[in-house]
Amino acid sequence: MKIVIVGAGSIGSYLAGRLSAENQDVVLIENDPVRAAEAQSSLDILVVTGNGASPSVLESVDVADADLLIAVSSNDGVNLLACHTAANLGAKRTVARVEDPGLREGLSGLNVDVVIDPGGTAAHELVQLVQQGGVSDLVEFGGGALVLVGGMVQQGSWIHGRSLSDLRSEVFQFEWVAAVIVRSGTTIIGHGDVEIQGGDHLLMMVTRGHVEEASAFMGLTPRVISRAVILGSTHLAELTAQELLDSGLDVVVVDPDADRCRSLAESIGQALVINGELTDPATLREVGLNRRDAVLALTGWDEINILACLLSRALGAASTIARINNGQIRGLLSNEAIDATVSSRLAAANAILRFVRRGRIHSVATFADTEAEAIELEVSPTSKSIDQRILDLPLPDEVVVGGIIRGEEAFVPQGMTIIESGDVLIIFSLPSEIAAVESLFSE
Repeated sequence: MKIVIVGAGSIGSYLAGRLSAENQDVVLIENDPVRAAEAQSSLDILVVTGNGASPSVLESVDVADADLLIAVSSNDGVNLLACHTAANLGAKRTVARVEDPGLREGLSGLNVDVVIDPGGTAAHELVQLVQQGGVSDLVEFGGGALVLVGGMVQQGSWIHGRSLSDLRSEVFQFEWVAAVIVRSGTTIIGHGDVEIQGGDHLLMMVTRGHVEEASAFMGLTPRVISRAVILGSTHLAELTAQELLDSGLDVVVVDPDADRCRSLAESIGQALVINGELTDPATLREVGLNRRDAVLALTGWDEINILACLLSRALGAASTIARINNGQIRGLLSNEAIDATVSSRLAAANAILRFVRRGRIHSVATFADTEAEAIELEVSPTSKSIDQRILDLPLPDEVVVGGIIRGEEAFVPQGMTIIESGDVLIIFSLPSEIAAVESLFSE
């Protein structure tokens, strides 16, 4: 598949690297010469310096032959124009990143097939994380019928040193599958002989209503949050503040820019807005952090977000969540100080990747510290997997079936579960095996 990406920011570069690693034919267009040079030095793809909305630039990369154009620059107008121009030149499908809600209205005639707002997706994820204080990941599948719960296995936990097969025979009060374990940066797919260790980042699939049981399984302590303190005044911060207010929480927003504070106070009048330095302990003490507060550091700078979370935890916050786009940094953090992270980059990737994947895929989820993906895939009526038990399927070792949605029913399967036509499977896989998985369930 030929894919043209406009914009070499955090989202564009991440997508380019991930898709290139899967042997997609990727071309990246970036208007900033310095950023273009940085991308060229770090990515094994063609990087073109120029305006991604320019017909001449798009023609120079043969956009007419492109299966997909993804416009994810920081400029909404450029993204829309790039999609419109590319479609007129012959690109088969287009995806645009558009954060301004005003621009998302009335797009008919602009030849944009899909519009994504990473901030809106990340804001929804943040609200879920605040409401389920203590976990690091919450991803819904099948409209929330199945939930992927992530957390750091606590040191001294009773599951330390136990194999998944042993735990399966002992913990049967709720349906669960340990899908992925991330240990010291290494991804381990959850098969029966894998032993859990304290400090593992564990991703578990459970059915709706069993998030608390999954948290307790990992040794996490439930936290009741009544107030959210948001640090920063970004687009993501504003969206999250409004969603948290709508969910019934008290909200405080802190930002060093006085003009921005005045603007926020007008747009989200129910929130308390404080003008102050985010990494100044005096500012955080003024907020009066306590054990019923969740702190969300949502500036555009990873370093500020990390430091602000560390200070907030030291000053008494019950829970801290940081916006971090650099996945390498996320893998080095201790969950003792930062409970969870979100990334607009990952939110955008999850929205876009399902348009890249072929087959009957409904959604894709990627994660901050592992290359593993969760794909929601419908079994084709012609698939050779139909009427076979999961344990008899020729699945690669790097793959596990974590959930099945069958009509109105959603459940976590066992090895003896028989695949049926029309089943929607939630499958965890390393990128190298996704093509084989799609082939098995689609052909």
